Amino acid sequence: MDKSQHSSSKAAPVNNFGADNEEPYPSLSDYHDYEPNLEFDDSELQHSSTALAQTVEMIQAESNSMGSPISDFTDDNFEEELAEACEENLDSLMFCSTSYPEVGDNASEKFSEISKYGIVDVKGDDSDGRKIIVVYACKLPQIKEIDHVLLLSYLKYTLESYVKQDYSLIYFHYGLTSKNKPSFGWLIQAYKAFDRNYKKNLKALYLVHPTSFLKFVSQVFRPLISAKFGKKLNYIHRLKELNAFIPIEKLDIPSEVIEHDKKLGGEVPAPSIPDGPYEPVSQTQQFGVTLQYIRDQYNVIIPPVVTQCIEYLDQPDALETEGIFRRSANANKVRSLKEIANSGQNLTFDDPHDAAVLLKKFLRELKEPLLTFELYDEILQFQSWNNDERLRLVSILVMEKLPEDNYKVLKYIIRFLSRVMERSDLNKMNAQNLAVVFGPNLVWSELVSMSLAAIGPINMFTQFLLIHQNDIFMI
Repeated sequence: MDKSQHSSSKAAPVNNFGADNEEPYPSLSDYHDYEPNLEFDDSELQHSSTALAQTVEMIQAESNSMGSPISDFTDDNFEEELAEACEENLDSLMFCSTSYPEVGDNASEKFSEISKYGIVDVKGDDSDGRKIIVVYACKLPQIKEIDHVLLLSYLKYTLESYVKQDYSLIYFHYGLTSKNKPSFGWLIQAYKAFDRNYKKNLKALYLVHPTSFLKFVSQVFRPLISAKFGKKLNYIHRLKELNAFIPIEKLDIPSEVIEHDKKLGGEVPAPSIPDGPYEPVSQTQQFGVTLQYIRDQYNVIIPPVVTQCIEYLDQPDALETEGIFRRSANANKVRSLKEIANSGQNLTFDDPHDAAVLLKKFLRELKEPLLTFELYDEILQFQSWNNDERLRLVSILVMEKLPEDNYKVLKYIIRFLSRVMERSDLNKMNAQNLAVVFGPNLVWSELVSMSLAAIGPINMFTQFLLIHQNDIFMI
């Protein structure tokens, strides 16, 4: 989407349903260009249910004035659900205390009936270092085949650790039908169930292949959502548009979604995989190369960009920055710092978040991950290791199986992160939070994209490294 089209002062599209109007209802482009002036504000959740009912009645009235029911511009007939929701006490829907099943220690077993569908996934980090959460509507089973209360509990439990940091959300709308579409009341309960972190830390929301139904629901929810949320909203009509923000090969897009895109005239970009041997742009390049290349060019084991980031972040003021490594930084500033590092010049920082994001970006863009492709499958087995054997097995993996340079760089970074942990009372970054941030940037597969199933054991392995670093890094 061309960002130049957006303006926080732009008014919502006017619905002109007069007789002279050629279009019987607002076109998708009208809504596509509209971006309300939004961001999360707790006070705005106190709107009464009357506002919601008025919005529904307004849209219904506009539709009836031209003799066209709402269902004409929704995926399926939705007005019955809307009527039922409005007839109920919407105050209780929005503000009552909803009861969700206790999770306990057997979460994997409890949610296995939901997780098997693959409705939601986590796909590593985007170019700005934010976690990518993906939701696939086409993977929703038929309504009678799934417990929607359990689904909501699963979504909250699964995503809780990821939404504590800045994140991007991608929703693939294709595949939502009357057979698998959750009720309108459930949508309201879902919005209510997700607390402030889910909304505050969401930095970009991509709605892929939006239909008039999706735009309609957005209008209905306007009395409920915060007044700044819409700045984060991006309507994506073709997969090629999404690729400009996030490489789509990372997303495991279902084949039916790709076929739908082709029918709409879309062209799926080819994966960004180089055809021939990789060649750095310059001898001073540090991003996107191997540790060996940096050592050969700079004659050091610890890459200069790592040293300079950590030396800056090791200062008391930086170490005590709340949310360090969880917050995103100015993208243009980080891009500029990357260019400086690649030119071989020394870095200077004005903000701890700039240095934190640049360090993660360096790790994420290494030609081969710090923990290597070779050890990926072994790390995924971490959760199956006996508790009494974990320290020994992790020590062997790190000290004996990692290349020597990788070991020294990893040790340097983990030792620093232990000092970050020591200030967790101020920066809120304990071992678990740091593991969520760094895990997917330390190891990934050469063959398959990152997934929720892989991120779990990778994060647990990283958390173990952080907690037991004194016993593991003894040399």
